[in-house]
Amino acid sequence: MAFYIYLYVMIGVAAIVFAALNFVNAGYGMLISSKWGKTINNKLAWFLMEFPIFLAMIVIWSASPHRFSVVPFIFFLLFQMHYIQRSLIFPWLLKGQSKMPLGIMFMGIGFNVLNSMMQGYWIFFESYNVNYTVFGIGYEDIEWLYSPQFIVGVIVFIVGYAINLRSDYIIRHLRKDENDTRHYLPKGGMFNYVTSANYLGELMEWLGFAIFTWSLSGLVFFIWTFANLVPRARAIYKKYNLEFADEMKSKKLKRVFPFIY
Repeated sequence: MAFYIYLYVMIGVAAIVFAALNFVNAGYGMLISSKWGKTINNKLAWFLMEFPIFLAMIVIWSASPHRFSVVPFIFFLLFQMHYIQRSLIFPWLLKGQSKMPLGIMFMGIGFNVLNSMMQGYWIFFESYNVNYTVFGIGYEDIEWLYSPQFIVGVIVFIVGYAINLRSDYIIRHLRKDENDTRHYLPKGGMFNYVTSANYLGELMEWLGFAIFTWSLSGLVFFIWTFANLVPRARAIYKKYNLEFADEMKSKKLKRVFPFIY
């Protein structure tokens, strides 16, 4: 019961975060602001923010008697596939001398630790405690891998992961060298349709995760991703409209969801 109260509280907090971020920009990246505290190197900040969830999931996985059950182990590998890239590869590929406020970094660390508890505990402990099944199939059954929710969810996750990687690559190569601090309007890939294609990819990843785990904890993660990234995509779109007004008008780009928003 306590775990489910925790999940519902997290949904409530996500709603508050969503509302707040429509009025206050999270001050990092192209929206960086001194209001969020002292800054440190962007590469180090991203590593320190993302590595804890990667490490925490390993700890939770290793403590579970179900750690080598096929279905949960595949969930674990797909989850960690994202965070290996996000914590051990992505930060060190960043170019330029950008900074991140400590306030943003510590909030990210806090959420990531809480999220590892949601996802890891559900997958490796709670789902077995309640004998969780969908149409009579549980995580202990290999048949889960043939189910529509698993197949559809993995496809959505992988497509989102690919969009995310491609979008990060495009953003990384916008600037000419380490001393270039200008902003550029991204082009190519899903940036031909939206100004925040990297966020579209991440939203698809965690929607896919929620589908293939068919779990409330996975849904909560997607809700948090939506609450955090959709208002930020709106703020970035607004900034691009100020800096590249003519190009934005001619391209008729959306914010994060192609042809919709």
